[in-house]
Amino acid sequence: MDHDAVADKVHSLSNLELAALLCLVAEQHCIVEADPSQLDAVAQELQVITTNVFGLSSAVLDCSDKTTVDHFGNDLLVDDNGDDSSYFSHVPPHSRLVSLLPQTLLLLPPPPALSERPFSPLESTKSIANIVIAKNLNQSRSQVHIQALELIRNKRIYTRNAVHAAPKRFVFVALLTPDSTDQLDVHLRDQIFISHYHQPEDGLPNLEDAGYVDDDAASLASVVRPSTPLLWPRRKPTRALSYLMCAALICRQEISSLTKRIPHIRFSSEVRAYLQNIVVFMRLHRAVAGGVSPQATRHFELLVRALAPLHGLDFVTPSLVALAARKIYPHRIVLTTPENERSLQWGSDIEAVRQMLDGVVVEDVIDDVLAQVEVPL
Repeated sequence: MDHDAVADKVHSLSNLELAALLCLVAEQHCIVEADPSQLDAVAQELQVITTNVFGLSSAVLDCSDKTTVDHFGNDLLVDDNGDDSSYFSHVPPHSRLVSLLPQTLLLLPPPPALSERPFSPLESTKSIANIVIAKNLNQSRSQVHIQALELIRNKRIYTRNAVHAAPKRFVFVALLTPDSTDQLDVHLRDQIFISHYHQPEDGLPNLEDAGYVDDDAASLASVVRPSTPLLWPRRKPTRALSYLMCAALICRQEISSLTKRIPHIRFSSEVRAYLQNIVVFMRLHRAVAGGVSPQATRHFELLVRALAPLHGLDFVTPSLVALAARKIYPHRIVLTTPENERSLQWGSDIEAVRQMLDGVVVEDVIDDVLAQVEVPL
């Protein structure tokens, strides 16, 4: 496959499209934040991106405090899109069936008829969408968060009538308003790969090109929060919809090719030490109470590896490590309170600590750590 051609396509993508591509390539999940006035439009933009850019299916879940586990399980199903591959497709049929049974039944021999049948957990024509967009997931109950965590970790979900396996290309997107991420379950946040803030000035190019959003509506914003671009500065929405209702801009084979390159990305010892130093400095920062978990470190290295082929590289650079840190930690880091700041154990004055922590946000912590850690030449 022509990797230069794929890199050229990547350069034409918006930051929101790049976030979706990274998750598809890494086979992970993400949080997308948008201003309240743009939340519905961003959900539509993600749906159009899923269909036109990647040729995949999508489902939008409008969550609230009335959302039940049954609603959650049913709303992420769509008509079967013909993608037979799933996370269980590489396992023999009998083994897949056994993996879905309670542990107490694993010692029982399977009925011969079942061992000869192909695995088919779905008795209907419905299947889990490739990209599930859970809007306002933070407003739902803790049981729904646990169900989302089950879906992310085990790649399947139980409904009243069936067990639905996630497709091979599957991304769960939590679409939230700013400053609501900490309302998600802490374990769910730790399992989510990256977070991305959709800046209002980025616009909604796919909806605009399709004529669904006028320029004035696309540019409205009451709050503009600074955010580091995911890969490149936002390109102007000049791309024509030549691929609309046609072949996907980035096909499944190209996504699979990028995924296969991830294990072969090279790390120099200096760059690997740089990554580990960022993790250590992040964990020891005075304003950090938690969130720098082993899972976050694994995602950190995975994101760095996934970024390299999108830049046409087969090795990791320090700039990619710094870029990855800004996407891995914002939704994970838990800031400490003045009463729990660790220097109080050694006699610090609580009023001085309170002044030091006043106004500190997660982005400040990340910037501070990146400024302290020495960058390899």
